[in-house]
Amino acid sequence: MSITEKINIVLIVGNNICVSAEDGVKVYDVISKALREGKNIEISFKGIEDLTSLFLNTAIGQLYNNFQEDELKKRLTVVNADPQDLDTLKRSVDRAKDYFKDPERFHSATDEILGDDNE
Repeated sequence: MSITEKINIVLIVGNNICVSAEDGVKVYDVISKALREGKNIEISFKGIEDLTSLFLNTAIGQLYNNFQEDELKKRLTVVNADPQDLDTLKRSVDRAKDYFKDPERFHSATDEILGDDNE
């Protein structure tokens, strides 16, 4: 039976404003360490007042670069999140999964839209 580690985002970040990539890295580091140790994770959004996709892309989305989607589905649980935060989380996760499946496609599309500096 696997141990479940309860992770309170507000306690890791040190406040209830979760908007920066730097704070997202703090959360990512705690989650990825627990996953590497074979633990299941319960992530609590309790007390969060402001939450951005930038924070979630770093805290949660980056997990899809280093762990399999099936493993994350089985081992991560989110609790105490309001519907708006869940929507933001879902968008971040969906983008991360798409990106990490084919990063070159995203870079090519960006180059096409913005213009490739190498031309």
